[in-house]
Amino acid sequence: MPITPTKKIWMDGELVDWEDANIHVLTHSLHYGWAVFEGIRAYETPNGPGVFRLTDHMKRLYRSAKIYCMEPDIPVEGSVQAVKDLIAANEIATCYIRPLVYLGYGEIGLNPLPSKVRMSIACWPWGAYLGEEAFETGVRAMVSSWRRLDNNMIPPQAKACGQYLNSSLAKVEAVKAGYDEAILLNAHGYVSDGTGENVFVVRDGVISTPPAHAGCLGGITRDSIIQVARDLDYEVRETELVRTDLYLADEAFFTGTAAEVVPVREVDDRVVGPAGPITRRLMEAFHNVVRGKDDRYKDWVELVR
Repeated sequence: MPITPTKKIWMDGELVDWEDANIHVLTHSLHYGWAVFEGIRAYETPNGPGVFRLTDHMKRLYRSAKIYCMEPDIPVEGSVQAVKDLIAANEIATCYIRPLVYLGYGEIGLNPLPSKVRMSIACWPWGAYLGEEAFETGVRAMVSSWRRLDNNMIPPQAKACGQYLNSSLAKVEAVKAGYDEAILLNAHGYVSDGTGENVFVVRDGVISTPPAHAGCLGGITRDSIIQVARDLDYEVRETELVRTDLYLADEAFFTGTAAEVVPVREVDDRVVGPAGPITRRLMEAFHNVVRGKDDRYKDWVELVR
């Protein structure tokens, strides 16, 4: 999906013009993928622009950085304020936000430790990741031939740039085969994740999603949907799933900051959807939560001003 430029990007404590937010071609992270990032969304609320679970996202960014032996120069609280300042400077209400912690220019080689830790934050208007029509019709998914990274190979609980090659390979495979999205299994054959989303299935009224040890990312939207679903009196289980659990589901859906909550209508050409009643109810609830329209979750929406 093309990016629409905004006025400013935050880089190492300064707001710089969009077109001047550049790095050197020998920047360490460009060569080895040693960087971590977040995807965050801001929405228009009755009280102005609000960022959904901003602090939780930034805390996860710093956890990812710790796994990769990087420590940003500013604390979490400073990065939270930087996001708010950036959105205000760009005079934008609804947007996607991309913080990045990376290693700068000056050192090269496989040892990342001598390189200086840098940080940037960008934001821009961005629509539905899987297309607006996906909310109504659902998406077609395939189980990828590529397996999700193992916990002792590259840690999937870090949202690291280089490891997304795994997701990109699966995404390309799915798109070339005529599908919208891919679902990856782990090395043991259990369902792990979509390429950029967490996976949920519904069967006999029970909502199930893979546990962290299956190799899925600890998604902020995933966590939110689990809590919202339980508050709506649904039973939610974090349990290992196999591919036939996808085929035999009454409903299935993806969650993620970019994707939000999107129904899955087919998996490997087996019809699952479109969205069933539980998925629809969760989609509607999430829509209200992120826009500050449900006071039970008002602490999740951090106002820009």
